Amino acid sequence: MSYIRTEIRGTVGEIILDRPRALNALDQSMIDDMQSVLEAWGDDDAIELVLVTSASDRAFCAGGDIRAIRDHALAGEPDDVHRYFAAEYRLNHLIAEYPKPYVALVDGAAMGGGLGISVHGEVRIVTENALIAMPETAIGFFPDVGATYFLPRLPQGVGMWLGLTGARIRGADALAVGLATHFVPSEQLGDVAEAIRNGVPLREALAAHREQPASDLPLRKIAEYFDEANVVAIVGGLRGAVGDAWAEEMLDLLSSASPTSLFVTAELIGAGITSSLAECLDRELSAAGRITAHPDFAEGVRAVLVDKDRNPAFSPATVEEIDPSVTEQIAGV
Repeated sequence: MSYIRTEIRGTVGEIILDRPRALNALDQSMIDDMQSVLEAWGDDDAIELVLVTSASDRAFCAGGDIRAIRDHALAGEPDDVHRYFAAEYRLNHLIAEYPKPYVALVDGAAMGGGLGISVHGEVRIVTENALIAMPETAIGFFPDVGATYFLPRLPQGVGMWLGLTGARIRGADALAVGLATHFVPSEQLGDVAEAIRNGVPLREALAAHREQPASDLPLRKIAEYFDEANVVAIVGGLRGAVGDAWAEEMLDLLSSASPTSLFVTAELIGAGITSSLAECLDRELSAAGRITAHPDFAEGVRAVLVDKDRNPAFSPATVEEIDPSVTEQIAGV
């Protein structure tokens, strides 16, 4: 059984993510199947464009199959952990360098690994239903799938803000900061998809959707508080914003994250500023092996995805207790 379906209509090849009960979370088979299909279509002169859609109206792709990774980590199976991430990052790199237009339609949740199979593509179409986030610090991990490359290339402070807090943004926000390239109202997305399937040129298919919807992201505040790779300084700045409801909300998000993950994330995003995508993915692969062996990963996944009590016991418990030499070793920077 495959959790992806493929269809070819004329010169358009479509990959349909179809694991609705798991919100299309990418398991090993889905990653391997997408890799094989994309490689085949990349060499097929009859295919001129690839369209990636979801069979679920709730999600594009909610991320990677993190529970399975936790099981491998707890069972002492680092080779299986490495195999998963190596395959996923290989797929991300293939998408980023794909020789043909790669179009992702995001009309629902796209988190973690879901961004890895959308953001690296040439065209990312979002709707008002799109819900985008990199929530890895809450589970004792870090934003991966090439996020340490694309996050630091967003507007000032935005990448660090998204990476550390796991804040969720909507379609208009994703367009405003560059994570998406086009916005189409959800009720019209089916017509746009059908036009693309029928070979209508992208420019023509999207011609009626050139207006950019308003975003209410507080970009000045984000730039003020998150424009550095120093977690203690970021937390200190937010604590000093007495009476600022937004700053208090960000502190709440940071306090629910693994302090170790926060430091590792900041270090990796900082290193990504001057690195290529390939270098970032290589660094992420090494760091993934080390951080999944850290107790915070198993504990974070337990609290968020297994027991769902949202009460992880991270160690160290605060950012002030972190030994930077330890997190630098995990990050490999």
